[in-house]
Amino acid sequence: MESGAAMNMESRIEGARARLDEHVRAMVEWHFSPGTGCPYWLDWARSAGWDPREKVRAFADMRRFDHFDDEVLRREDPARFVPAAYRGRPYNIFETGGTTGMPKQRIGWEDFRTDYTEFSEHYGDDFFPKGGHWLMMGPTGPRRLRLAIEHLANIRGGSCYFIDLDPRWVKKLITMGELKMVRLYQDHVVEQATTILRHREIQCLFTTPKLLEALAERISLVQAGIRAVFCGGTTMTPQYVRFLIEEVLEGSVRFAPTYGNTLMGLAISRRLTPEDNFSLTYYAPQPRAVLRVVDPKDPDDEVAYGEYGRVELTTLTREFFMPRFLERDEAIRRPACDEFAWDGVGDVRPFQSGSRPVVEGVY
Repeated sequence: MESGAAMNMESRIEGARARLDEHVRAMVEWHFSPGTGCPYWLDWARSAGWDPREKVRAFADMRRFDHFDDEVLRREDPARFVPAAYRGRPYNIFETGGTTGMPKQRIGWEDFRTDYTEFSEHYGDDFFPKGGHWLMMGPTGPRRLRLAIEHLANIRGGSCYFIDLDPRWVKKLITMGELKMVRLYQDHVVEQATTILRHREIQCLFTTPKLLEALAERISLVQAGIRAVFCGGTTMTPQYVRFLIEEVLEGSVRFAPTYGNTLMGLAISRRLTPEDNFSLTYYAPQPRAVLRVVDPKDPDDEVAYGEYGRVELTTLTREFFMPRFLERDEAIRRPACDEFAWDGVGDVRPFQSGSRPVVEGVY
C-alpha cells in the first residue's frame, strides 16, 4: 500500500510539473508576442537581445531571467503593463507594501477573482458556511484584498461588512516609536468590529493574527456566531498557531491560515495533522504562481527539504508576468502533500528576521 501511494504521489508530481511547463510556454508566448504582450516586457526583450519564446520552454528555463526588481512597479506607469490583448479595458490598480513614498502598484482585471474562487473551492460548504455573511477587518482602500474578500463572500452566497485599516500608518507609528498611538489605533479598529459583531449576524471573518487576538480579548468569537476564520498576515509560529486555535478560537472555530500578497495571489495552508505540531505549510496557486525556497547566497539553487531559505516567487498569468522575484520572506522547503502535488513553504517569517529587527505592524 505504501509503495502504491508513493507511486501515485510521484505520478501526481510529474503531472503537475508537466502542466506547469505547458503553462510556462503559454504565458511566455502571451507576454512576449506583440499581439498580446505589454509594452514593458516587449521593450525588455528587445533590450535584452533574446526572445524568451524561443529559449524558455519549461519552468527550469526561467533561470534565464534575472531576478525581478519590484522597484519597477514604483517607477513605471501602470499602463506599461497592460497586455495588448487587454488594451482599452479599464483596469484595477492595486498597491502593495511600503510605509512612505511611492507605493508599488500592480494592475489587474480578473486574477483576484480567480485566486479567491479557487480558494473557495478548496474548502467545503460546511467550512465557510454557504450564505453566511462576512466581516473583513483589514486593509481595504487601494489593496486588492478588499475586492477579493467581498468576491469570496459573494460566491459563497453572503455579503461582506468592512472595517478599514491603514497598515502604512501603523508601520510609520511603530518606526517613530509611537507605540501608545499604535495601541489606540488597534483599539479603534477592534471596537468597530466588536460593534458589528454584536449587531449583525456574521459567520465568517477575515483578519490578521494580531487583530484576531485583540478582537478575542473583547468578545467571544464562538458566542458571537463566528464559524470560520480566514487569517493572513504576520508571522505565525507553531506556538502562536496553537494559541490561536485553542485559546482565541476556543477549539470550536474553523481556521484557514494563508500566505499571500498582491503580486502572488493566495497560497493555501494544507490541513494540519498531529504530526505537524501546528507548523503551517503553504502551497502557491500553481501554475499561476510558483514558490521556490532558494539559497540566499546563490538563489539559482533551491535548498534541501527541511531547510530554511529565501522565498522566490514567479507569477504567470495573462494579466501579470513576474519572473523570479526574491520575496522579503524566508521559509522551510516542504515537499508535496495529499492536497498539493508541488513544493510548499513552511514556517514563513521575514527574511533574516533572526538577525535584524522587523516592523510588521498589526499584520
